[in-house]
Amino acid sequence: MKTIIFIGTNKSGSSREATKAAEKLGYFTVLLTNNERQFEQREQYVDIHKMIFVDTSNMEAMKAEIMKLQSIGLDIKTIISFVDPYVHVASMLCDIFCQNLTSSKAIEMMEDKEATRKLLQNTLYSPQFTVIAPSEKPSGKLTFPIIIKSPKSTGSKDVLLAKDIKEFNKHLAALQYKYPSESIISEEYLKGEQYLVEVIVQEHHPHIIAVMRQDITKGKRFIITGYQLFANIPSNLVTGLETLCQSIVDIFDIKTGAFHLELRLTGNGWKLIEINPRISGGAMNRMIEAAFGYNLVEQTLKLFLGDKADFTPKHYHFVYTKYLIVHKKGRLEKVTGKLRALKSPGIFDVYIKPKKGTILIPPLSMGHRYAYIIAQGSSISEAVSRANRAAHEIKFHMKSI
Repeated sequence: MKTIIFIGTNKSGSSREATKAAEKLGYFTVLLTNNERQFEQREQYVDIHKMIFVDTSNMEAMKAEIMKLQSIGLDIKTIISFVDPYVHVASMLCDIFCQNLTSSKAIEMMEDKEATRKLLQNTLYSPQFTVIAPSEKPSGKLTFPIIIKSPKSTGSKDVLLAKDIKEFNKHLAALQYKYPSESIISEEYLKGEQYLVEVIVQEHHPHIIAVMRQDITKGKRFIITGYQLFANIPSNLVTGLETLCQSIVDIFDIKTGAFHLELRLTGNGWKLIEINPRISGGAMNRMIEAAFGYNLVEQTLKLFLGDKADFTPKHYHFVYTKYLIVHKKGRLEKVTGKLRALKSPGIFDVYIKPKKGTILIPPLSMGHRYAYIIAQGSSISEAVSRANRAAHEIKFHMKSI
């Protein structure tokens, strides 16, 4: 039986849509997970044919489970992950058990923000940065504001803004306490609009799948609360982005793969915030479907399986995705307005994440975004207006705690 093994998945978003796509393509789907709750909610994962509880930080344990699957006759076609921090782990397992069209070395480098910064430090798009060794203080003059972060950070966790030396020392001490054996990175604060770029690589050539401008809400963390996805990439952005993406493909030596970039467009051109060796999570797959009419994770699976993948747009819509957050802590009693929001003009999808009884808090990471609305339009402004209008319908009813 043709089988795809997934290492980890979220309950919703791109990683879950990948397991559904694999089932749709006719594959037997296996999930290796260390999430006990997924076993408790097993009936909600009908697209996953076999779920195996295993320590996903233990390579030997996972290899043993995969060998058991082979012993019962499953024909493993690929092993893959769409979630941090398992993309490299899945690729290494794929190297062992099946044909791997991607580069485990490139994925490993991309997952390590320190290694990525050092590899790209001589490029025009690399910001100024300093690596601070464990227990050390930075040498040299600091220019404020400045960003300080852990190389292991994901989803805006452990990415902090310091406006002066007092805040810098406070953040540095907190991160060094949390990660005593890890280096910490300080980077110049980049002024300019922030963009996310989704990229697929075929035969060493990067294909820019989508470009979107991000809306950032600044609280205790930098949280992305809006994505403006262009139906057509603005001509003033295309050349620079194509050159930058080709440079990354060449430096990392990627023949086949997927990655996304977070960039700032500054007065000195594009500057790279970070690279992730996978498709963006959350609503990204649905956003691209709304904009261009195809399922990105489904086509990416085909690419990794060595099948013919088709990234040709079926249509072109401007899309705006608005994420909803809360501004005070409370226990969720109910959510109202979802159906009214869905019936609003131009709305492609509405998703509400938390269930009754969940404690909601102001965002400290991307995981604290509690709903999204995807709107289509003939322009960005129309899509934004439609999403905002629908968002007014949704109310989180909470009890203060």
